[in-house]
Amino acid sequence: MTLLELKQLDSELIHIQGLAAHVGNTPLIPLQRVTRGLPSSVEVYIKAEWFNPGGSVKDRPALNILRNALADRNLVFGRRLLDSTSGNMGISYATFGAAFGIPITLTVPANASPERIAILQALGAEIVLTDPSEGSDGAILEARKLAANKPDLYWYANQYDNPANWLAHYLTTGPEILEQTDGRITHFVAGLGTSGTMMGVGRCLRERNSQVKIISMQPDAAFHGLEGLKYMPAAIRPEIYDRSFADANIEVRTETARAMVLRLAREEGLFVGISSGAAAVAALEVAATLQEGVVVTIFPDAGYKYLSERSLWEGE
Repeated sequence: MTLLELKQLDSELIHIQGLAAHVGNTPLIPLQRVTRGLPSSVEVYIKAEWFNPGGSVKDRPALNILRNALADRNLVFGRRLLDSTSGNMGISYATFGAAFGIPITLTVPANASPERIAILQALGAEIVLTDPSEGSDGAILEARKLAANKPDLYWYANQYDNPANWLAHYLTTGPEILEQTDGRITHFVAGLGTSGTMMGVGRCLRERNSQVKIISMQPDAAFHGLEGLKYMPAAIRPEIYDRSFADANIEVRTETARAMVLRLAREEGLFVGISSGAAAVAALEVAATLQEGVVVTIFPDAGYKYLSERSLWEGE
């Protein structure tokens, strides 16, 4: 490795260390009104991941993937980071890419919300739109094709198979939840997209307390409106996902999640995205079976990237 390469790598790693201080340590907020009817001994908390600098939970794995890629010299001298995304992971990549001078190419389903596309464009990412009918799997296949055709130009981050994804949550999200609940957490609920959140947090929690129940959540059908989530039986399965890991799985209907998004806004003052609505539905379903316990779930992002979906906020 040349002296110039070493200086460039050192500079990039220093910048990443500085930004890393602002990723994570997000608030844990109790739900208070949508939990009416539960015993007072049952608590439900949400991890407000939109407080991350890129606006979503995906800042955690994106930062870890980038840190590892730089340390392994995969992104030297203008080589582009390539990955597929439904929006949030791409925004995180683009946020850090702009800050560190790393060029980013993203394959994105063409039906991603206009707000997400606009944010990616503003951050300078190169966007390759894919067939909306093929969803996130179509974006994955296009990224694989680009990586195979131009291996010298692209470094394929492959968030679905990259262990740096779940390790980010094992190292940060899980310990934060344990600290914020004083170790009292009894149930953890997480949506399945890449599965990184569920696998990483779940492994951390089980190591500390084998009695904690891990519950995965996913849409109830292959064709759904829960952006960022996967119906695993019909999807390209991420290599980091272990389907036997969770203690239980909950399927959520798109319409139920949409109704919950409006309730969260008007009853809790939480303006969140559709996957957060689905997480709340699943967490409350778990809480309803308990006489005592502490349920924690992840709210991946806020609602600002969904404003074009007017019916979501008008309750239609």
